[in-house]
Amino acid sequence: MALAIFDLDHTLLDGDSDHAWGQYLVDAGLVDAEVHKHRNDHFYEQYKAGTLNIHEYLEFAMKPLTQYSLEAMLAEREKFLQQRVVPLISQKSRDLIAHHKRLGDTLLIITATNGFVTYPIAELLGIDHIIAPHPEFIDGGYTGKTVGTPSFQGGKVVRLNDWLSEQGYELQDSWFYSDSHNDLPLLEIVDHPVAVDPDDKLRTIAGQRGWPVISLRDDA
Repeated sequence: MALAIFDLDHTLLDGDSDHAWGQYLVDAGLVDAEVHKHRNDHFYEQYKAGTLNIHEYLEFAMKPLTQYSLEAMLAEREKFLQQRVVPLISQKSRDLIAHHKRLGDTLLIITATNGFVTYPIAELLGIDHIIAPHPEFIDGGYTGKTVGTPSFQGGKVVRLNDWLSEQGYELQDSWFYSDSHNDLPLLEIVDHPVAVDPDDKLRTIAGQRGWPVISLRDDA
């Protein structure tokens, strides 16, 4: 049985759910528009450059969850999923997921985007397993913190190894699909690394190492 691992943003999704959630909060008037949009865009540029301070970003991203009731945020998340996320799911992504399911593989998403946003996206995609920064939830509400090692850059390897141990799996006959050079630590340890609509740095490295390069964009 193979293990098929997927990055989420710009891989299975034709866009970035993390940045899109921040923009949704701005558009819905739930945060200070000017301040939040500026910081959201700033962190996104850092991510693309590979210089993101993940702890600082997660603190920023989780703060809105502490400012409204759980019921209100769950309702906003549902609107966000339908309005902003569903349109980002290409048929090619659905076909790739279906392909691995037909083979009987175990499917797993590993993402640096917090679980409040991504857990329901995994459900939308029909993928049972997901590793993401886990929001701390105490006494019926979110604290604004996350639990454990953030699944970003080398942290994805740490979290994957923990998950493999918990599940009783070994990393054999493994695939990892990603768009980002931030995921090189994990791409380098799987049996089948695949660059998906890669950024320039990853495209160059994939070419040098003979890794497959594919597109999951329906218009590609």
